[in-house]
Amino acid sequence: MPTNVYFDTGTTSEQRLYEDLIIEQLKIYGQDVYYLPRKLANKDTIFGEDPASSFDDSYIIEMYVDNSDGYMGEQEIIKKFGLELRDDIRFTLSKLRWEQLIKKNSDLVAERPQEGDLVYFPTTKAFFEIQFVEHEQPFYQQSALPVYKLSCTRFEYSSERIDTGITEIDKVEDELSTDTMNFQFTLEAETGSIVLESDIGETNYLINESFTMATQQPVDTGKAFEDKAGTTTSSTSDDILDFSERNPFGEVDDY
Repeated sequence: MPTNVYFDTGTTSEQRLYEDLIIEQLKIYGQDVYYLPRKLANKDTIFGEDPASSFDDSYIIEMYVDNSDGYMGEQEIIKKFGLELRDDIRFTLSKLRWEQLIKKNSDLVAERPQEGDLVYFPTTKAFFEIQFVEHEQPFYQQSALPVYKLSCTRFEYSSERIDTGITEIDKVEDELSTDTMNFQFTLEAETGSIVLESDIGETNYLINESFTMATQQPVDTGKAFEDKAGTTTSSTSDDILDFSERNPFGEVDDY
């Protein structure tokens, strides 16, 4: 063999030692963060987003912050729509710890962290959305891939449902959500509910959730206009517009 047979770097014992050293370093120099898997409700396959998605679970795990000098990316920039925060950050996560703390204790279908999931960083009190998961860095040291590197950007909240049971995390929904369903309350008999709809500068109303246009207007209103226009009868004398061959464009004919 070209390589020295007395220094085999691909043995199972060497890989386990390498992995244990990484986990030890993460526990010493890492940060406790919360991993929030996203549950899709109605994903838009064109835009690749799901405003109705929710975050119902959270898992605390240690991760190492790669960019210790500060956020990466464009950070604060002024655009035509105002100030935008483009704070990027990258976390290093042990694969073994992922399997122990998250994969075994959840009903996740995915075998690895998924793009679109959230990482809550308590130190900065900020949410970061995973944009890309790199699983080949470092590149096959000891012939193994023991870590994930999560490239994340600051999360822009858009009324997603967050109900993890942790007050510090869940309060973002209470403070920022514009979903009217968050303002509903149950009737005393608990057999129905009503929704409070509020428009700034206008009177507030209570509207029953069962309100639908089908029940309010069961008859096709378009037919009433057709009857008035005379288009539902075979005679053309009562039509508003004349579409006969002599006057094909329906213009007013005084002759």
